[in-house]
Amino acid sequence: MVELIGGSPHSGWWRILLVIAFAATFFLHVFCHSGDDPGYNFLHKASIAPPISYYDYIVIGGGTAGCPLAATLSKNADVLVLERGGSPYGNPNITLFSSFGAAISDLSPTSPSQRFISEDGVVNARARVLGGGSCLNAGFYSRAGPVYVQDAGWDGQLVKESYQWVEEVVAFRPEMGGWQSAVRDGLVEAGVVPYNGFTYEHIQGTKVGGTLFDKEGKRHTAADLLKYANPSRIRVLLHATVHKILFRRKGLTRPRAHGVIFRDELGNVHRAYLNRGAKNEIILASGALGSPQLLMLSGVGPAPHLKAHNIEVVLDQPMVGRGMSDNPMNAVYIPSPIPVEVALIQVAGITPFGSYIEAACGENFAAGAPIRADFGMFSPKIGRLSTLPPKKRTPEALAKAAELMSKLDARVFQGGFILEKVTGPLSNGHLELRTRNPNDNPTVTFNYFSNPQDLTRCVQGIQTIEKVINSRAFSKYKYKGMTFQTLLNLTAQAPVNLLPHHPNVSTSFEQFCKDTVMTIWHYHGGCQVGRVVDSDYKVMGIDALRVVDGSTFLASPGTNPQATVMMLGRYMGVKILRERLAHREHQ
Repeated sequence: MVELIGGSPHSGWWRILLVIAFAATFFLHVFCHSGDDPGYNFLHKASIAPPISYYDYIVIGGGTAGCPLAATLSKNADVLVLERGGSPYGNPNITLFSSFGAAISDLSPTSPSQRFISEDGVVNARARVLGGGSCLNAGFYSRAGPVYVQDAGWDGQLVKESYQWVEEVVAFRPEMGGWQSAVRDGLVEAGVVPYNGFTYEHIQGTKVGGTLFDKEGKRHTAADLLKYANPSRIRVLLHATVHKILFRRKGLTRPRAHGVIFRDELGNVHRAYLNRGAKNEIILASGALGSPQLLMLSGVGPAPHLKAHNIEVVLDQPMVGRGMSDNPMNAVYIPSPIPVEVALIQVAGITPFGSYIEAACGENFAAGAPIRADFGMFSPKIGRLSTLPPKKRTPEALAKAAELMSKLDARVFQGGFILEKVTGPLSNGHLELRTRNPNDNPTVTFNYFSNPQDLTRCVQGIQTIEKVINSRAFSKYKYKGMTFQTLLNLTAQAPVNLLPHHPNVSTSFEQFCKDTVMTIWHYHGGCQVGRVVDSDYKVMGIDALRVVDGSTFLASPGTNPQATVMMLGRYMGVKILRERLAHREHQ
């Protein structure tokens, strides 16, 4: 065992470095693993759609917010959902936890994830699958805190009911293993107190949160919330890429959304329009990249930018695409001298200074059954995990890397990550169109750590991780004599992003934060409340158009946003139906 942490470059250290190189971006590669096919009779490929159709509501995006929103609206209205991706159901590679990460090496146009690289040099992902971001994460389920709910101006009772509506289908209590328990106890020992036990609530201290994985190891996503839908009043079209929102302007004091143009999987063009009715609407739920992107493509955005792309300006709205933020995440890899369980994020340390501590771990075998320890995180098929420069990442070179990985000692894969995520954050950037093709990623800049308070919080988070690793509770999962400085050095030498690394990163926690920053996919903004949409999520200056998704957030809710995004879909669905009913009663 000593050879794993010492000796020649051909024995121990290089192996650990290689593990980190293949593992450091684990958090980018947790893909959709939903349960058995529910047999929705309203789920179809877009090519079955007629050239022209009419609905009361058109929801653009069947993601984390779009699914619960559409399911709710269908109770009292005719709803069309246009999802650019495919179904999460029916693929054995994405069904079970034991097959975790199998979809990660799929970089085809129909993959459940579309990779993008921010202008900051951090590799990221956006959803392209029914269920959206709930299919692209580590499954951790935790609500927003009461202060967040109050600041958002939400109805507290309806928020609670909406969370519970979601939780009936997708949230479960995780089974804790030794490594995760050690992190939990180490957090308490490090002063992240009190210990609040298992809870969905966002409470200062240490807690065990919920998970999207049930006890059989099946993932449940926002797509499962479509079980609440009225099947006779909803149609969900897959591989339906919306190219443009259509507006009426003639004779009106302000533009009014009234339809969309979309293409199916065969490239055929379809149009969907709103039925006549004052309360019928188009609702964007395409996420923090997709919603501002589609607004711009439809002529709503900064006029100079739209004109530069030869897009007719419907409304000069300079705040579309502004306020883009991504919570910076930094992780420390800890090789373990003893086997650890396979587990995703289960524990959260909610500190008073604005950093959240979480962890994930894995090994090659669990309970005697062969389970890939990589979860996709050790996959040599993922470009930036390779130590090769991007231009040299040919299929042949990656195949060679895969062969090398297969020959490594299984003990090298024992261990896990402890990460910290900065709350908020206060740093922000912007999004712009790259092309007029909605299938192309826009350009996005997050400006990580441009606000010094974010960097201070990162440093405090790293210091807390050090206390956890050095705690008595965690001691058996750490090699004796391996200092925290050594762990930082190992992590910092991995190609975790496309940024140049400082040669003396380990001498400064600040430099470590800057050099090893990664995403935890909690990016948000672009259509923010008070800037692009009002408190009812209606696009300001335009009628019959709302945005309901994470692009409206001013800050990421709680430790992980997916629970709140699903809640928001249900919450706004209820509010919109109440408005519809009130309008009918007053006619």
